[in-house]
Amino acid sequence: MCATAAVQAQSFPGYHTSQYAGIHAVPFNPASAAGSRYRWDVNIVGADARAGNTYTKFEKSSLLSADSFRIWRDYFPDTNATRKQYGWGSADIMLPSGLYAIDEKQSVAFTWRVRGSTYGGGMETSTANFFAINYPNPKYNNRNVSDTYGGGFAHWWNEFGLSYARVIRDRGDHRLKAGITLKYLAGQAAVYAVGRDGSLLLKNQNLLDINQGSLYYGYNAELDTNGDSWQSLYSPFHNPGIGADIGVIYEWRPDNDGFGSVYENGDWNPDADTWKARVGISVVDIGGIRYDKSLISADLDMRAQNYPANMLGKRKEESIRQYANRLANTFTALETDNTFYMNLPTSLNLMGDYNIDGRFFVSASATIALTGGTNDDHKTSALTWLMVTPRFETKHLGAYLPLSVNRYGQADAGLALRAGPLVIGSSSLFTTLFQSRINHADVFVALRVIPVRFKKGSWDKGDGGIFRRRKSNVACPDI
Repeated sequence: MCATAAVQAQSFPGYHTSQYAGIHAVPFNPASAAGSRYRWDVNIVGADARAGNTYTKFEKSSLLSADSFRIWRDYFPDTNATRKQYGWGSADIMLPSGLYAIDEKQSVAFTWRVRGSTYGGGMETSTANFFAINYPNPKYNNRNVSDTYGGGFAHWWNEFGLSYARVIRDRGDHRLKAGITLKYLAGQAAVYAVGRDGSLLLKNQNLLDINQGSLYYGYNAELDTNGDSWQSLYSPFHNPGIGADIGVIYEWRPDNDGFGSVYENGDWNPDADTWKARVGISVVDIGGIRYDKSLISADLDMRAQNYPANMLGKRKEESIRQYANRLANTFTALETDNTFYMNLPTSLNLMGDYNIDGRFFVSASATIALTGGTNDDHKTSALTWLMVTPRFETKHLGAYLPLSVNRYGQADAGLALRAGPLVIGSSSLFTTLFQSRINHADVFVALRVIPVRFKKGSWDKGDGGIFRRRKSNVACPDI
């Protein structure tokens, strides 16, 4: 479990609330597709990856080394912490996807994503120390170690999403948009391991008594038939499941004086970003996938007396499959099901955005994990965090400064840049850059195709919306 926790969730953090995010904003809130700034928007490829933990910091130089990691040289556990310990990781690859605006009020979008998520922890620091530092450590001789919970989960799946969004109310200063994404899921790999109510006594470096505890672990059957080749697992259609995202966005448009959509030089929907402020709420990754269990999966009663201490952990020469099989043949089996249902990392997303002058904006967003409890043994979980992002935007350029803090108190400052079709950034860039030891990091990049107009008279010069209209006195309403 410690190994699982060593290695997850907003995608494209900081950039995801931009009015120029287009197709990349749809996974955060599908309502963002309505009233789009673009008539169409095509993602060629995009990727977002992140990993972190609360227990161990790594020397940055050691992460690039080919040598094996050594404790107190390459990595440093936080042995004195009083909190529980957690770890997380995620990867989100967006393959060819697109958004098309049917008209100024409604849009459709298709997204193709391959996603992976790991999440683990919940154990006390004392338990992590017991297993992670020189186990079996003689300093624990004749000491009882107990914990109520520890778990690790990993999930890899393919998803095709079809989104529909529209403006459902547009009256005076107020505009309300709603959107929904329905997803066809295909599970590739799923693994879980949960220990509950454990209590053991290390008699000496050779023997221990496990006085109480149960262990539940499993993975999908395809992992047995495909050996260790993860590439051969991929199929966009097996282990089917259904998922959904749903969201709404409210836009406040004060003092618009009756201005409607203005088509200067035939350009598309210049009314898209004439809001002064907006707020949004969405629930994403609703649903999950059912898997057939591997024959090695098991629910075990872990009680044993005079058990060899060095047999409890995985040996260096063992694969994970061999280790799981050895445990199943050693401890008492409990009744278990032949299938398991792996929940998606369901989360509640909140967003607020303020338009300062048409080029400068500031947004706040939050992701709140809804599957982070300890009751469900088959799940993946998002990382709860809060982010504030000042940004500068023009038609072809954007700069974003995401400032964030997650549920474990880890604060970050990052940077993202948009230049035409390319977006690249990291929400933890400055944090990792100025630290010699790190315990979390992330990076994202995307390449897309969007309508590009360089004509000098175009409405989209970056001055944008109500600010441009007041200055130019264009499209004055009838009296």
